[in-house]
Amino acid sequence: MNYRVIKENDMFFLTDEKGNIPKSHPYGLGLYTKDTRFLSEFSLRINGEEPVLLSSDASENYMATILLTNPPIEKDGEIVLWRESIQIERKRFIYSGVLYETVKLKNYFPKPVTCEISVSFDADFADMFIIRGFQTGKVGKRTGQTVDGNSLVFHYEGADGVYRATTITWDRPAILADESGQVVFAFSLHHDEEQAVTFMIQPQIGQPAMPKTIMDKDNALRQLQDSYNEWHQSITRVNTDYKPLQRLIERGLADLRVLLTDLGYGPFPVAGLPWFGVPFGRDSLITALQMLPFCPQVAKGTLLTMAQYQGKKQDPWRDEQPGKIMHELRFGELANTNQVPFTPYYGAVDATPLFLVLLAEYVKWTGDYDIVRQLETNIEAALQWIDQYGDRDGDGFVEYHQESSKGIANQGWKDSGDSIVHRDGEYAKPPIALVEVQGYVYQAKKGLADIFEQLGKVKQAAELRQQAEELKKKFEDAFWMEDVQFYAIALDEKKRQVGTITSNPGHVLFAGILDGHRENAVIRTLLSPKMFSGYGIRTMAEGEAGYNPMSYHDGSVWPHDNSIILLGLSKLGKAKEALMIMEGLIEAASHFEYDRLPELFCGYSRSFGKPVPYPVACSPQAWAAGTPLVFVQAMLGLFPNSLRKEIHLSPTLLDSMNVLKVENMAIGHGRLSLTVFREGKEIKVNIHENTTGYDVIVL
Repeated sequence: MNYRVIKENDMFFLTDEKGNIPKSHPYGLGLYTKDTRFLSEFSLRINGEEPVLLSSDASENYMATILLTNPPIEKDGEIVLWRESIQIERKRFIYSGVLYETVKLKNYFPKPVTCEISVSFDADFADMFIIRGFQTGKVGKRTGQTVDGNSLVFHYEGADGVYRATTITWDRPAILADESGQVVFAFSLHHDEEQAVTFMIQPQIGQPAMPKTIMDKDNALRQLQDSYNEWHQSITRVNTDYKPLQRLIERGLADLRVLLTDLGYGPFPVAGLPWFGVPFGRDSLITALQMLPFCPQVAKGTLLTMAQYQGKKQDPWRDEQPGKIMHELRFGELANTNQVPFTPYYGAVDATPLFLVLLAEYVKWTGDYDIVRQLETNIEAALQWIDQYGDRDGDGFVEYHQESSKGIANQGWKDSGDSIVHRDGEYAKPPIALVEVQGYVYQAKKGLADIFEQLGKVKQAAELRQQAEELKKKFEDAFWMEDVQFYAIALDEKKRQVGTITSNPGHVLFAGILDGHRENAVIRTLLSPKMFSGYGIRTMAEGEAGYNPMSYHDGSVWPHDNSIILLGLSKLGKAKEALMIMEGLIEAASHFEYDRLPELFCGYSRSFGKPVPYPVACSPQAWAAGTPLVFVQAMLGLFPNSLRKEIHLSPTLLDSMNVLKVENMAIGHGRLSLTVFREGKEIKVNIHENTTGYDVIVL
């Protein structure tokens, strides 16, 4: 990862490893909020020279520390500053809509030295879609900049009529500050002396006015750290004697915390950094599902956020229909002026059933039936979308078809243009019915039927169960491929099976729609050498016409894809197979920066060597960060059910570990703490705390 990124709520700061935003950098470095770049240059120099990088650490995600030093600096043939005389520490974080950066100098030269630190600022207020090269269009204009004492302000009037500004202030007198964006400071340092300057950079959106009062740096940092401490105290705690797994879980939790955002309806995970730090229906819903054993409140925040933006009307420009759950929400200038359809965009066929799946699973974990009552109209609208708009031809399957001219062609999680391909190499044509989507619909209707019955809605419950059983029969007839003992990834426009062997049918294991002998056939294929690389299950089988280990969706390994398969394996009691996948992913993670599972990596076999990175994967990425959390649930075999007031446990351990201790897990109206441990050849469980109100049943 040759960039550094920090984030808090809906603001993120992306720089190079030295902490700079060089002018016109091709990767789109900058300070972003609401899909707008509020800082497009931030370059630091010492005596006019670029410092030398010593170390660059962004492992904490919410705070970055970068160490630099000076190169040898001469003037008129004489040494002005001996090399490595000055240590330059850049420390930065974001809190309450403000970026704080402290630049601290320390003199290691044996005598006093003087030097100048100059910083170049600029703000282009570019829209995210333009920066990423996806779109051009009508935009606003810069309206100048002002310097006043210890502040510099860049002004912009958007094509959407919205005023935007970037206000930069500093806490040390500058010897120069001009409207070109140059700010210069003089430092005189005795041996071993430290001095610093702190910049506070505040984006502003709205009418020209005095920006809000900025909290002082120390107080802001204290409150930010307090919020992280509160987070760690509130979530499930895990301890294991297997350090690679321990590091992976801790990294996943740290990444998920920084990816949480709140638009006013509770915290939910955005998809990933740097380019997808916004609400994504599918990504946010699946990540919240992964997080249920650690923080079910995130599921609630995700459900309420998705409900707020649920489709209200038919709008082909946005691929919107009533009841449909959004795909992606953007806030920038091009979205506000309707030049892109992302306000929000609804081109996802799976987000609506996943919304209902998450709701049902959340209720099983928490017993929170109030949210069902609160979202009653949203649930009804989502079910109607599935039956009416999702199944326009009335064949019983939910299909997608792009209507927006600037929308997405393939609208499942494998949304690249080449991802749905026949065995002869021809791309499938829409409308397309994806295999996993039918599983999500089945799971959603079965889960809601149980909840409705509990709430006294017996007739609706019976109708949903009948619909689910009808879907199950049609599904088996339409998707099962007897010759290869596997399920097709999809049905195309002519209802022909798209027979390429892919990971998609693995998602259906969790849904419970498959018969036993076909479950086993699917599992055998998923764990066969053509699908399992040794590091994880590939998205497409080796040997298929569309297979490419370097591709985005046609042979790569996606951790989240594996995590949904793991949930299914665990639910079915397939511990041996689940452990095989977990071991591969844990080994893969050890080869990536910060022991972090990336969004995806190439699908080369383990015999090829170390896992090969995919060149443009998000890092951190939400559902990749959530995957290690699924490992914990899968090893516990933990599936609570508020309807029966039961917690089913079927524990197992990786061969490399002997202890898995889980504390403070929120279930029902209380907490569960337990230890799974190895005693000889047996796996045993001790329950330390159970205030959930549920009975624990060890299978």
